[in-house]
Amino acid sequence: MARADLDKQPTDVRRMFDTVARRYDLTNDLMTAGIQRSWRRSMVEAVAPRPGDLVLDLAAGTGCSSEPFFERGATAVPCDFSVGMLQQGKKDRPALPFVAGDGTRLPFLDDTFDAVTISYGLRNFVDPVAGLKEMLRVTRPGGRLVVCEFSTPTNGALRTVYMDGFMRALPAIASLTASAADAYVYLAESIRAWPDQAGLADLVAEAGWQRPEWRDLTGGIVALHRATA
Repeated sequence: MARADLDKQPTDVRRMFDTVARRYDLTNDLMTAGIQRSWRRSMVEAVAPRPGDLVLDLAAGTGCSSEPFFERGATAVPCDFSVGMLQQGKKDRPALPFVAGDGTRLPFLDDTFDAVTISYGLRNFVDPVAGLKEMLRVTRPGGRLVVCEFSTPTNGALRTVYMDGFMRALPAIASLTASAADAYVYLAESIRAWPDQAGLADLVAEAGWQRPEWRDLTGGIVALHRATA
């Protein structure tokens, strides 16, 4: 099983990510020509972690997105439901406290975290609003949410090239490093089916978060959504 479908059955999505775990970080770097590193820096700045903060990083995979919080003096808790990703992350980043968990049923108490963040994972939830509500539940009053997710380019020409060109080429690009390139067919489909910037802001508000806003990165290929508990 290398690919999930857009009905997003959790077991299928989990198996798919287990399959691609070993080279997932390398493949992402290749597919984005390294631009994802600047996206990650922007995400960290949006979270603005302070020494002593407790930050939950959901859909953290191998912990690549969690490391910068740790380096800023925060306690970063990488959480993912793919055991394969967690096992690879523990090999690569043994200092991080990896936790297995379903984003719609988080294994944490209410009002635990100063900030919750998720990068490129919310669109894989079978119920994104339920996931956003769980994130709100485990965030302290006044805490912050940052969602970094693929979005809709704001320029028409870029949107055409990105959606009709790059998305179709994505599995072939991934095949250069990934052992299960079919998984990237699903990932491309899930990006194309995902709401635009305003649509995601509406989902964030529906889940109960306050003052949702967003900032486009690379012309809207990625957007950072922020909100407050």
